Amino acid sequence: MAARQPQTATEQSPEPTGQVDLGLLGNLLGYRLRRAQLAAFQDFIIAMKDYDLRPAQFSVLAIIAANPGLKQSRVSEALGINRANFVALLDELEQRKLARRAAAPGDRRSNALYLTPKGESFLKDAYQHLLQTHEKRIETALGNTDKRNLQDLLDRLAAL
Repeated sequence: MAARQPQTATEQSPEPTGQVDLGLLGNLLGYRLRRAQLAAFQDFIIAMKDYDLRPAQFSVLAIIAANPGLKQSRVSEALGINRANFVALLDELEQRKLARRAAAPGDRRSNALYLTPKGESFLKDAYQHLLQTHEKRIETALGNTDKRNLQDLLDRLAAL
């Protein structure tokens, strides 16, 4: 069987060495945001490995701590987590005795969410560790002023 012959000039180009040309992606802000998010999440995971805590779990704990008794549906909505994924995530937090569900006052069909005493302590410790590691690395990479500017820009984009 004969080898397939290249059909276009780009197919005839030799394998490039070094960095991959991103082509059209290099000009897309969404692509760069996604790459930055992946880098930030990877650094978060490394920083929080001793806590066995992922970004979504931390976010859920933080929202519950700031809004004790908030309905489960409101927490998942605030974080943009679909219902099926949120239930599994919350199940894990309950198994670790960090959060608990209770019937929502006035609506027994809904669950209100609370941190357990263990969850409150865990979140406080994890947050302090996160500030000293992950957030400090980000601030070192950007500088304090650029970090604040980036936060403002991201807030504006999130409001689209």
